[in-house]
Amino acid sequence: MDGLLIGRFQPFHKGHLAAVDFGLSKVDNLWIGIGSSNKSFEKKNPFTADERKDMILSSLGPERAKRVKVFYVPDIGDHDRWTFHVDSIVPPYEIVFSNDEFTISLYTKRGKTVIEVPLLQREVISGTNIREMISTDKNWSDLVPEGTKNVLLKIDAKARLSKISQL
Repeated sequence: MDGLLIGRFQPFHKGHLAAVDFGLSKVDNLWIGIGSSNKSFEKKNPFTADERKDMILSSLGPERAKRVKVFYVPDIGDHDRWTFHVDSIVPPYEIVFSNDEFTISLYTKRGKTVIEVPLLQREVISGTNIREMISTDKNWSDLVPEGTKNVLLKIDAKARLSKISQL
């Protein structure tokens, strides 16, 4: 059985990693959709799809990575067609994993099986909070897997976030 997990992963953090592990505990293979893949260098979407893919794959390790495939899911601006758009990109799946209410409602309306993912320390571990911590020189590295940390340091995420906040 195969499952689908979609997120923006801006950046991929330990909560996302826990969601991947949760999904993998329920299915044989997990398709990870990088949402808003056509957006980058914006306040809400500062990292490119390729950077986010690097964050994900470098954080999984070889055993998990064998059971995961990453797909780019660009925004199309049409909520009614969005889930069908996703289906045109990823292979067939039986279960959708999400904790996003809007995503859950869209897939539920289509009759898809949706399993809500437990949130890991959501008050601290969120992309918005981590981006803010990076840009203000607070200690963020414990909130992301080692692979993500390495990618963020390599691309100088602090400089990018600072530059974007000035736009």
